[in-house]
Order: sequence, then C-alpha cells, then structure tokens
Amino acid sequence: MTAGSRGDVAPYTGLGAGLVRAGHDVTLVTHAVFAPLVAGSGMSFEGLPGDPRAELHSARGRGLHRSGNGAAKLLRAVAMARRIAPEMTHALVRTARDADVVLAGGTVAPLACAIAEGLGRPSMGLFLQPLHGTRAFPPPMLGTRSAGPLANRLGGHAVTAAVDHVFTRAARTLATDHGLPPGRLSSARRARERQGWPVWHGFSELVVPRPRDWRPGLEVCGYWWPHDSTDRLPAELEEFLGSGPAPVYVGLGSATTPDPRRVSAHIVTALRSAGLRGVIQQGWAGLSATGDDMITIGDVPHSLLFPRTAAVVHHAGAGTTGAALRAGVPCVPVPVQFDAHFWASRLVELGTAPRAVPLRHLDAATLGAALRTATADPSYRDRARHLAARLAAEDGTAPVAAALERLA
Repeated sequence: MTAGSRGDVAPYTGLGAGLVRAGHDVTLVTHAVFAPLVAGSGMSFEGLPGDPRAELHSARGRGLHRSGNGAAKLLRAVAMARRIAPEMTHALVRTARDADVVLAGGTVAPLACAIAEGLGRPSMGLFLQPLHGTRAFPPPMLGTRSAGPLANRLGGHAVTAAVDHVFTRAARTLATDHGLPPGRLSSARRARERQGWPVWHGFSELVVPRPRDWRPGLEVCGYWWPHDSTDRLPAELEEFLGSGPAPVYVGLGSATTPDPRRVSAHIVTALRSAGLRGVIQQGWAGLSATGDDMITIGDVPHSLLFPRTAAVVHHAGAGTTGAALRAGVPCVPVPVQFDAHFWASRLVELGTAPRAVPLRHLDAATLGAALRTATADPSYRDRARHLAARLAAEDGTAPVAAALERLA
C-alpha cells in the first residue's frame, strides 16, 4: 500500500515483481492513475481515488512553492493529504480483508497499520526514505540542515507525529464505516516501536548508512529498482541519441514548478552555454525545448536512458536519485522540496555531483557552471561508475522476501 507521486510508487513495482517471482501473490494498492506501471510485472492492482498530479497543479499544490521553508511546506502537504486520506480508506480496507500480510509504504503506514491491526493481519513497513528520527541527520522530509544531534532526533519525532495527523480523521472511520476498532495512531505506533515492528528501507547503505541509534528491526536492504514494462526507447529518442555526443538528461519527475517556461529557458541556455545537447523530460512540471540539439520526451525507463547520457539533471527524488546512481553517471541535483534536499546532499557528499542547484535559485549561469564541472571533470564520472558497480552487486528484494516468509 502506498500513495503519493510516481516516485512513491515505481520502486514497489520492482519489489512486487521480485516477490511474485519468489512465489507470492502480490497486489499493489495505490492511485488508479499508476495502474500502467504494473503491466507485465505479474502483480495485481487495486486503484485508490485521487490524482496526485492534479492535486499538485491545484491552487493548494501551487501553494507549496510559496512556502519559505521545509516546515511550512510540510504543514501545507499535511493539510492536503489529510483532506484526501478518508477517500482512500474504503479501498485499503477492502484489499486488506483479502490479504494475508499488509506491506505498508511509508506514505500510508499509520493508516495501513491501523487497518492491518484491526483485521488481525501481520504487517511490515517498506520505506523509501529514512523516516525514523536519528541523531545522525535531520529529518529528510523537512529539507533542512543539521541543527545538531538532539535537534535532528527531535525533528524526526515531530515529522512522525505530523504523518500520524494526516490519517487521524481517516482512522476514526474504521469503526463507523468498516466495523473495525478505531485507529489510535500515536499510541499504536508507540506500541509497534516497542515491539520492534519490522521496517525495510529501499535504499543502499552505500548511499545512506544505517544510523547507529536506530532500534532493532529498522533495516536498510538496498534499492528496489522499478519494473520496466518495455525494453526499448522510442525510435525518435534513439535517433537523437545516435546523432551526436552523449546528451544531458534534464527532468523534474513528479515535481512541479510555478513557471515552466522560465525554467525551461534557463535549462536550454545552460546546456547550450556548456556546449551540451539535451534530452528534456516533460514530466509533471511541463518542461520543453526545441532545436536540433534538444529533444523533449515523455516518460521513458531511466534504466535504459540514463547510462547513455553525459550527466543527469534531476529533482533529487529518492527513486530518480537511485536511478542516476545505478547508471553510473554524474549528476546535478535540482531539489524542489521535502526529501529532495536530503538526497541532493548525499550525491554531493558521495562525489557524484559537484553541487546542488535548488529550483528556487536556478538560473542559466548557475546550472551551466555546474554542468560544465560535472561533465568536464572525470572524477565525478569515475566515482559514479565505482559506486554503480557496487550497487549492482546488491539485491534489495531478497531480504524482504526472506522477512516475508518469516512473517507469513
């Protein structure tokens, strides 16, 4: 069970396909608009109401860009999600009734666990970000710098409480609408924590080492690479790739921007000033570019495109960050909000990106300078290739499959 943008869904298609190969019947429960992502995976699909893309383009979604800091953005996001959460409850309960085990993505974990506990089903967490508080770093969802070990940990607890708040009203409907015990989210979460509720994190310890102060049961297992329903790129894109030097990919994925024309113009100017060709993914931001040295594309598998690029400029979502690392190419992260600043800082610290260029401060000169450094200095590509080779040796699905066998 998961909810949110494409980046909150795609990794579970790869994990689910792996669990199917291990002999399990798997149903992915998420927004109906993402049903095509499971094609050919062997999984079943159960659609949830709500269109996250439409929500981000609404007046409420555009308001996120007006927030001056991570805490303000989080409060706006909590208000948006709190309004939508009750609409999802019926489908979540219906699917859980037919399940033996509930696997809860981090974005819906409080409600998914309340449903599982009400039905007497075992559950396990599958998180794409480190959501538990730690002294090692500030809570990724706030997108803030470290204020010291104690503040980091307290901030993590505050974010956890905010996520609980998203589902408080939805949890109350478990009794009135579904005949289940009403979910008391905070107390239930504390009880799970005391019992060592198992949570697997779908990223690599090579990228984010497991914090030493995490309790037992919180494990980092490696990336869950998305299932790709196609093994080839569009013919027009193949022709462009073959017509000149390796281009730079630029895309903001599921992130949006209040002024896509201005951002697109900065991107094109930056690429041309650096003497680089560009593959511009339209994405939810609506980016575009024209000219013999540019091509605008829709959604294509990152695993097929990224290894053929000179560098990847991306919004630093958890999934796209992993895809760029997997490809072994240098990056220029353009974090937009929430955990993107956390992943961008990891890329810089790992030495696969020269610097981050936050969307709020993006202009042609800054992005162009970062691109020239990323593509001209071979050390960034060398470090990226070395890390990619180590990531290729990891299997993020196997530990989850083994844990599922024990749990079932």
